[in-house]
This record gives sequence, C-alpha cells and structure tokens, in this order.
Amino acid sequence: MAITLTTESPLQDEIRELVAELNEHLLTLSPPEFCFHLTVEQMAEPGVTVWVAREAGKAVACGALKRHTDRIGEVKRMYTRPDWQGQGIGRRVLGEIVSTAITDGLEELVLETGDRHPAAWAIYEKAGFVRCGPVLDYPDSEYSVFYHKQLAA
Repeated sequence: MAITLTTESPLQDEIRELVAELNEHLLTLSPPEFCFHLTVEQMAEPGVTVWVAREAGKAVACGALKRHTDRIGEVKRMYTRPDWQGQGIGRRVLGEIVSTAITDGLEELVLETGDRHPAAWAIYEKAGFVRCGPVLDYPDSEYSVFYHKQLAA
C-alpha cells in the first residue's frame, strides 16, 4: 500500500491515540520531567502544523512544526509506529517540515530529542541537522540531545 502524507488536525480520536502511543513510548525512555510533550490541544494551536502519514487510511506516523518566532521553528512529535519503522516514513515527514519551514521563511529549525533515540538521531543527521547545546528554553540535561539546522543566512 502507498503511504499518504497530509496536514491534519490533531483533534481526531485516531491522532489522539497515535500521540498517546508516542507519549507512552517516550516515558519508557526518559523520566517524565524530561519528556517535553505537546498535547494534541497545543498541536492544534495557531503556529503549529501537523503532518500525518497514513496507509490504507490508518494513521501510522506524525510530526509537527511549531513556529516560535518568524525566524525559529521547532520539530515536534515525530513518531512512526513500530510496524512501519524503517520504510522512510519519518524521513518523509521531516522533509515536509523542513520544506514548509523554508517556504514560511524561517531561518532555523531546532529540536530536542531523547538520549536513547539513535534511530531519530540518524534521520535528523541525514537531513542536515547538527548537534548543539540546549535550544529555546529546554534545560541542559543528560536525557536530552539537541539539534539545529540553519535554513537561511
């Protein structure tokens, strides 16, 4: 089956379930105080765009772009369900986020991910993200890994 990728409202039961699955997974890897989740309500706020990948109508992955200023955006809520990992879906979602950030005129993308997410690191690094120190208002923590990607000079 073909994977479709569209922007959607996160305020759907199926997307709530996908995000809950993501949250549950992240809590197995990091202490709760170092899991910086956006709720689906926060994902639905102006300035946030959510992409959902579907196969045969079933939501299998997601990712979001949160605009902090007219210069800086943040990659959030990247997740691919286990049965669909390794098929390049996360890379496609991230590509849409980067393309939209460029179209929107953002100069930089940043993100925080966990210290036990090597598959995510590989996707980000292949997309040109570089490790850096803490970004935005995230605390410096042994549980976090930070990345940035310069989009414009």
